[in-house]
Order: sequence, then C-alpha cells, then structure tokens
Amino acid sequence: MDAHDLEYELPDALIAQEPPAARDGARLLVIDRDRGLLEHRRIVELPGLLVPSLLVVNDTRVLPARLFGRKPTGGRLEMLLVERLTSTESGTRETWTALARGTKALRPGLSVAIEGSEMQATLRALREGGEVELELIAAEGVRAAIGRSGRVPLPPYVRREPTAEDLERYQTVFAASEGSVAAPTAGLHFSAELLEALGKAGHRIARVTLHVGPGTFAPLRAEDLSQHRMHAEKYEIPHETTQAILAARSEGRPVVAIGTTVCRTLESAVDEEGRIAAGSGETALFIRPPYRFRAIDALLTNFHLPRSTLLALVMAFGGTESIRAAYEEAVRERYRFYSYGDAMLIRAARHARSA
Repeated sequence: MDAHDLEYELPDALIAQEPPAARDGARLLVIDRDRGLLEHRRIVELPGLLVPSLLVVNDTRVLPARLFGRKPTGGRLEMLLVERLTSTESGTRETWTALARGTKALRPGLSVAIEGSEMQATLRALREGGEVELELIAAEGVRAAIGRSGRVPLPPYVRREPTAEDLERYQTVFAASEGSVAAPTAGLHFSAELLEALGKAGHRIARVTLHVGPGTFAPLRAEDLSQHRMHAEKYEIPHETTQAILAARSEGRPVVAIGTTVCRTLESAVDEEGRIAAGSGETALFIRPPYRFRAIDALLTNFHLPRSTLLALVMAFGGTESIRAAYEEAVRERYRFYSYGDAMLIRAARHARSA
C-alpha cells in the first residue's frame, strides 16, 4: 500500500463543524467484515448490533493545550502543548514540548507572556518540524495556569473558535487521566444512557489509557508507507483490563476496540498467543495492510482524513476495498466526517446479534 491508496474525495460540507445535538445522536455505518455488506444504523442501536461483548475504551482526558502568548516585540505566538517533560515538586515550574507556529523568528532564551494568566514561557530549544521546548513558570501552579489560559485544542478542520460547549463535548464521558492533545473521537459517542443500555444488553466495559499526541493525525508525507515514522505515545493497560479480556476470550465474547487509539494500545501489548501485558509503555506502532490483528475482534471508529495513518489502520482491519466502498457510500449518503462526525462499526457476521 502507498499513500495514494489512502486518498478519497470529500466535499467540505461533510466535515462536521459541530457535535451532534446528543452525544449518542450520530449515524452509524455497519460493515460486515466477512462479506463487505453495509447497513445504515444509528449509535443508539449499538447495544443490539453485537452479541454481548467487551467494549474497551480510552479514558484519556484532553488537556486545554492551546496557548497564546505575547513576545517582547508584541507579536502573538500560538503554541500547542504536547508532552510534559519535567516538573518541580511544587508544580510552579515545568518543561514541555510544544508545537509553535512561526518558529522562524524564535530563538532560545525568548520570553513569552501567556495570555489569560500570569504564566511566563521561556523558549529553551528549537526542534524539527516546528517543535520547541518550553519552560513554563506560574506562581499559582503551571497546571492551574494552563487550565485558566488554555483553550480546547479543536483540530484544524473545525474552522471556528472553541466554545464553552466544546469544554464538555470534546471530552469523553470516560475521561479521567489527563494528557491528550486530541480526543479519542470514537468515545465521544457514548452517553450515560447508552452505557446503561449496553449494560442491560449484556455488554461490559474495560479501560485503557493512551495519551493522544499530534503525531497520530500527522499527514503522510512519503508515498512509501514504510518510510513513515509515528511519534511515540504513552499508554497504560490496567491489570483489571487484561483480566477482563482473558474472561471475554474464555466466554466467547468479542473484544471491541472503541477507537483506533484502543486498537493501537492493545495491539502494541499483545503477544503471538493473544495475551495482553498489563502495565505502562510507549507505542509508535503503525498499523497498515497487511497486518494480523491479535488483540481485537471488532472496531468502532469515526471517519478519518485521507492520506492518514488512521485510515490505513481501518483498511488493515476492514479490508482495503471494503473500506474504500464504505467511504464512498458514506459520502453518497451525506454522513458527517471526522472528530465531531458519524461513526462506523466493523464486525464479523458471527458477532452480530440475531434479531
């Protein structure tokens, strides 16, 4: 597979700019992985679309990671925090990596006043690709200052400023462990009511944490996919989750990854016999065709950008031609695409609940 195999035409009007009115209000395109058949359903129907399963979700919490600062010259600087490197015990001084716009005029030692707080940022180093290393200082604590001044890091294809609604809606109901710069978007579809319905239908929930970095969404720049390198992302798999997966296997329950982040986490920690190791780690796994999945049986995911590693993963799981046909159908039927858009469920026929 080359990068051009991941291209498709999408009208701008189909890129969702707002979340659906209700968390569980999205449409759902169901793909029969064995036969390539398609069904048009809705997220609220999910409990009845699968035999009793183990649904694994990502409980990362999105950091209000977009900061704006003023340079001594008065110029404005936009920064997206990526990863905390160090912190003092008091939390008043931290170092971070960040992506900065307009790095040509930046130099080590530059001091920036962060808008909306008393926090100061000092540029410590310039890296490749617009990445910088910052030292952040705030008397109230850096984390509190980020919460005060940071904005929701909506993806660039959402062409508007974030609102108060985004503070809630660009966060899943599972969000617990803060550290992501983007939401695990498949999880955005779940509401308290949907979780209750899933429980009544015999489904179970387990959790992992993968802190989503900007590298997950970085476009492919090389035509040869073997030349693309993923940024490493930190994950944690609780012992309770590995035990839940073992129990699901013994009971014949499918393991359903709620999103590509869950898929990559589990596939990064699985051995040849399908055993998943609990604990913390980092993954730079780039899943693309051909790939043998050992950890998951079904996948719930949103529609992804062309020429993206996420679309390559979905094609590896659902089949290149089946997914290409599904995307064409979704465009014809005016599905909503990307983070705030609709979803697809890729399952095997044997995992469908009988009527």
